[in-house]
Amino acid sequence: MIDKAKEILTRFTSQIPQTILGPERVNFVVEKIKDLSSDDKLILFKLTNHILTLMIERNASDVEIGGYGTNGYVWFRIHGVKNRVEDLPVLTTDEASTLIITLLNQNQHRHLLVSRNLDFSYTFFHEKVKKNVRFRADAYFDLDSLALNMRAISATTRPIESLEFHPNAVKMMSHNYIKFGLSLVTGITGSGKSTTLDSIIDMHNKVDPCHIVIIAAPIEYVHVSNSSIVRHREVGRDVLSFKEGVIQGLRQDPDIIVIGEMRDPDTIMAALEVTDTGHKVFSTLHTSSATESIDRIIAEVNPVEQERVRNRLADVLITIVSQKLVPSTDGKRVLAKEVLIVTPSVRAAIKNNNTSEIYMMIVQGGPQGMITMEQDLLRLYQQRKITQENALSYANNKTRMLQIMRGV
Repeated sequence: MIDKAKEILTRFTSQIPQTILGPERVNFVVEKIKDLSSDDKLILFKLTNHILTLMIERNASDVEIGGYGTNGYVWFRIHGVKNRVEDLPVLTTDEASTLIITLLNQNQHRHLLVSRNLDFSYTFFHEKVKKNVRFRADAYFDLDSLALNMRAISATTRPIESLEFHPNAVKMMSHNYIKFGLSLVTGITGSGKSTTLDSIIDMHNKVDPCHIVIIAAPIEYVHVSNSSIVRHREVGRDVLSFKEGVIQGLRQDPDIIVIGEMRDPDTIMAALEVTDTGHKVFSTLHTSSATESIDRIIAEVNPVEQERVRNRLADVLITIVSQKLVPSTDGKRVLAKEVLIVTPSVRAAIKNNNTSEIYMMIVQGGPQGMITMEQDLLRLYQQRKITQENALSYANNKTRMLQIMRGV
């Protein structure tokens, strides 16, 4: 099948005139892909599925295909390390672009050519495990050729207990305990935010008879309704934007709204407004600490709105979990996290624009379920799950990390 697929790609791309250069080569592929026979397309799908099957079998989290940077190789990220896969075929940039385009429908072709980027999800039936497996995908341009990242979405959610939150932190995030408010899960790309968010959703789905609306780009893990009814709305497919999804969600009788990412001022304002109406809202941000998350939300909006947003955020914010995946001593990765629970003192610090005081409030908030990133890294180091070097490397405050390692 691999040789046949490579032959199809070589034959198809040989039709591209040498006089067509740059991004126009991708445009040509998009226009001509409809001429590819159904049988040939099926073989190319099988090649993609073969690559993804290998990815799963080798415990890779991500795969890279196409673009100038890959040098024609397929690359896997395994336990945080990205390397080329030597036993998969080497593809020219045109061949990789063709393979990527076969995964998309006509609407996605148009969006990709206009926006130069496309987030989407991909599902195929895994023969060995006899079930569908899902991937989050991002297609984009790399020096005029198409590139693709695909990330494996776990077929199961992690139990909330396995994340080792303090019981009070779990209680504060629970809709059964607090019916409204904003809870954030933050971290850099690849830090496991979606996994944590899915664990929180799953916790509610097991015990809480409520209505959960998930708005994401794309939808990753698909929850099967249990105690809760869970709706999945993918941006670009089921709804036009995060903001539209949040506003429309108010008319859909939700108890919990999950916003995949607060990535722009409109979404931030919509999230605060829907929380003001008495709903429980969960979302994510690309920040590495609780304090940075608060500052980022306020800084994202128009300066004339910042004072109002600061007060509003202080009133509705309940918890922030900031997390990182740290290389562990067994060659895998382990979760390190910072947890902020918004107490009256934290609320006052936000309103008075004294967010620099919040770090020490987290340091002293252990009995309430709070922990700083440095305290959690120290815990993992003392449990011999991570090395001293990685504890220091992944700390937000390296001076403080050195101090607590010395017992200061």
